[in-house]
Amino acid sequence: MASQNLTEYERKRLENIKRNDEMMAALKIHSKAATLSATAKRQRAKTYKVSPVKKPKAEIPIVIRRSLRTRGMPPDSKGLADDFCDNFDKNPKSVSPSKPHSPRVLGPISMSDAFSGDEMASNKMLIETILSISKKTQVGISVVEEFDDVKEEILSDIDEKGKSGSCKIEVSECPVKVEEVKEEFEGGKSESVSCGLVKGMVKNEYFDGSVNIEKSDPWLESLDLKPENVARLLPGRIIVVKFFPCSSMRMIAAGNKFGNVAFWNVDCEDEKEDGIYLYRPHTGPISGILIPQYSMSKIFTSGYDGFLRMMDAEKEVFDLVHYGDDIFSISQQPDNFTSLYFGEGRGGLNIWDIRTGKSSKNWMLHEDRINTIDFNSQNPNIMATSSTDGTACIWDLRSMSAHKPKTLKTVSHSRAVHSAYFSPSGSSLATTSLDNKVGIISGLNFEDISMIYHDNHTGRWLSSFRAIWGWDDSYIFIGNMKRGVDVIFPAQRRVVMTLQSPHMSAIPCRFHSHPSEVGMLAGATSGGQVYIWTPR
Repeated sequence: MASQNLTEYERKRLENIKRNDEMMAALKIHSKAATLSATAKRQRAKTYKVSPVKKPKAEIPIVIRRSLRTRGMPPDSKGLADDFCDNFDKNPKSVSPSKPHSPRVLGPISMSDAFSGDEMASNKMLIETILSISKKTQVGISVVEEFDDVKEEILSDIDEKGKSGSCKIEVSECPVKVEEVKEEFEGGKSESVSCGLVKGMVKNEYFDGSVNIEKSDPWLESLDLKPENVARLLPGRIIVVKFFPCSSMRMIAAGNKFGNVAFWNVDCEDEKEDGIYLYRPHTGPISGILIPQYSMSKIFTSGYDGFLRMMDAEKEVFDLVHYGDDIFSISQQPDNFTSLYFGEGRGGLNIWDIRTGKSSKNWMLHEDRINTIDFNSQNPNIMATSSTDGTACIWDLRSMSAHKPKTLKTVSHSRAVHSAYFSPSGSSLATTSLDNKVGIISGLNFEDISMIYHDNHTGRWLSSFRAIWGWDDSYIFIGNMKRGVDVIFPAQRRVVMTLQSPHMSAIPCRFHSHPSEVGMLAGATSGGQVYIWTPR
């Protein structure tokens, strides 16, 4: 009955199952499958997980980082050759790469050992040139000493005759001294006797280190950059550039970040020489070059390596003057040739007595390093300092206590202050800061402060901008990021013009105006080039 209730599909399914079972029974598949399953169960063995042996961790030693300077090793110059040769063929003049030197020496270094040129004859030529300039300067100094006697005769003549005259002496050598004498006469009138020892400058009855430019705008527009006044002096970034304070020969000294110092005789007429001489007296960046006007054969150089050296052309040696913490700036009072002022370490100021070879005074003036030191031309006891701590300060050296010296004036910026320089007349102070400001501080007591916007973000590959005064209080020069030189007019608190030239292939960052040649301006780049602008 049950089978009769099945559907046709179910009947066929049951028939297929029965047929398959009969076929598998005929082939003995069920018995073989059972035998195979039993065999597999007997052969199965117990397994164990083997854990790997733990290796003890090696102890990593604690490495204390030490700079190359503290280890007495030279700076890493990897990539220097590429940097030096990038624009080698693009410059009218260039120098060969410097040869390797041994680690820093705690003592004197002969100029021949520090020389990086190919021919030692070039070293001798520079020494002879510097000695020649120095001798001419001494002649100028003797003229000034003789003028003192002449001055006394004039004054005695004034007393006798009751009238006065003026005396102007022009010396063709380097400017060395200016004398001004005032004498009161009957009737309340005063006359002056002046002696201007400056070649190529505007003659003034009263010369105070500045130059009065009568037609300023046309004069500025006449500044020109000639191809022969462009040269690559050094590999890498130039940090400081200085003119020799002499009008008889155009000579420039420059220092770079690798410890090299280069000299460029712009007036070199030797066809076999380019007038460029390269030395390496330091193992760290050059922070300052000081060329005393009274003795240009003795040139002081300072560096981040903590060395203060004096290049003595007579002895042909870079002598060691002082060694200590990193030195970031160096200066000298205009009326004191026996002392050096340099910024050392984090905010320290050291006064070094050249005669005794010892430090006479030292103060902690800032919370961070001192970038520049400058003195007022009218009162050398007034000093200005700029610091990475964001301040520029004016000090009176006569009233500074030993422990906590007080400032006469403090100018605050929101970022590091890279420079603070007095104007030629001493009545104003110009500061340059990373906060994109150029500060002008003026007034009887420097109470007037004005901030002029200027893009000072040079980045890590360029030297910071430092605004400098020209030959009077009328203009300030500073580089810009468009390969030009901005000219700031302090009276209008703005940039009045920009010096540009097709011969400028890089951004000029550091400048120096010639002490006696009006209109001669040197600018240095981070590629080792120096540009010299001169009037047409």
